[in-house]
Amino acid sequence: MASNKKLLVLPGDGIGPEVMREAVRVMGWLEQNRAVRFDISEDLVGGASIDVHGVPIRDEVIAAARAADAVLFGSVGGPKWADVAFENRPEVAILRLRSELELFANLRPATVLDPLVGASTLKPEIVRGLDIMIVRETVGGVYFGEPRGIETLADGSQRGVNTEVYSTHEIERVARVAFELARKRQNRVCSVEKCNVMESGLLWRQVVTRLGRAEYPDVELSHMLADNCAMQLVRNPRQFDVIVTGNLFGDLLSDLASMLTGSLGMLPSATLGTADADGRRPALYEPIHGSAPDIAGTGKANPLAQIASLAMLLRYSLGLDDEAALIERACTNVLASGLRTPDIMSEGGTPVGTSGMGDAVLAELDRLNG
Repeated sequence: MASNKKLLVLPGDGIGPEVMREAVRVMGWLEQNRAVRFDISEDLVGGASIDVHGVPIRDEVIAAARAADAVLFGSVGGPKWADVAFENRPEVAILRLRSELELFANLRPATVLDPLVGASTLKPEIVRGLDIMIVRETVGGVYFGEPRGIETLADGSQRGVNTEVYSTHEIERVARVAFELARKRQNRVCSVEKCNVMESGLLWRQVVTRLGRAEYPDVELSHMLADNCAMQLVRNPRQFDVIVTGNLFGDLLSDLASMLTGSLGMLPSATLGTADADGRRPALYEPIHGSAPDIAGTGKANPLAQIASLAMLLRYSLGLDDEAALIERACTNVLASGLRTPDIMSEGGTPVGTSGMGDAVLAELDRLNG
């Protein structure tokens, strides 16, 4: 069993602290029942950090994240900080963590659990059994490309500039993550770009094709334009196994795919860096939902995505597959019992709040653990 694993917890803003509280309770259960030991530290990020320190993330927090075995992140942002300078907005916290720790591969599963088939806005026969993994490149592309900025022209008008840039190395390393994941799933990768109108997309397709032929001939590789992929995700989502794509398209497509499951509040994510010589790789885990300031403090937030993010942390960073599977099974069983937070409420469901859902998960963990 792993012991004394160093985790940095960054709850953030809005509902972040509320849902993180439930994930920390699950960590406590693991320490008491599964001989897993955590060394947990906590700090401020996002708007909470701006309020106290004047910046969305301090250099000391970056250093702590670099020293940790993994980072468990909540959510950042909200209207309170709408007027801060663009370069100091709460979201800079997550962008800096990704950039400075070189967290280049974001894994976003979109899975429809049987108890929640009715929560999707799509027909049950379209989404039942859905299990997609979207691998999004996260430190390149238009979010980080140079030049960028807002410039004033000679006539006094302004122009906003962002640059889409990808290198062979950046494409290859995220594609390798997708191919390796596919080998453990249904052995299929769909690479997504816009090669018909973007040179960066053309290079992306060429590099992924060469890599697939050279190193992963056993994996079925297909290509799709991003706009068509968006359409296919709502038309026939079960055709996909692993989707690999760039930063911008991955951001859009993974949010679209999340709603196939019925709620952003259900889905976790992992963002991974490159493993060092000892096999240790920096990693950050977070739910894909936002800070939901409209329900912050009301006790209505769904904590399951944060708890599932912890499960991903156990699997990918600590090698605790059994514990990860136990948590995921407990979450599924709780949903099967009919408990529902407002975001996934369905006819016949039993309403429960954030802490109530956390209580139910802990009770089910006790039952499953015997």
